Amino acid sequence: MENSLKEKARSFLQMVASGEVHEAYHQYISPEFRHHNPFFPGDADSLMAAMEENAIKNPNKILEVKRVIEEGDIVAVHSHIKQQQDELGVSVIHIFRFNNGLIVELWDVGQPIPENSPNKDGVF
Repeated sequence: MENSLKEKARSFLQMVASGEVHEAYHQYISPEFRHHNPFFPGDADSLMAAMEENAIKNPNKILEVKRVIEEGDIVAVHSHIKQQQDELGVSVIHIFRFNNGLIVELWDVGQPIPENSPNKDGVF
């Protein structure tokens, strides 16, 4: 049975976080891919290069998926990402749009987790 879009999105993020960036792109990214991260050009190669650089710089990165929501061809993944084990990290939401089982579009938004927050429930 083919993996669900939720499983594909989760697997893509886990592969990228563990340094398997090129493999993740080969397996999951469509030739028509574009992304909406405002810090990089919108093509696949630019984002892949940045992800590979980050993987080299942070080989012990931790990505913990908290929840995944799938609706039609859209998947949203809410994760806790730490570049280094001893930091508080970032709460990140990746939104994927799929076509024919491949990622054709990606949005990501994140917020650093503050050391002291008045919200007793936290970001997760």
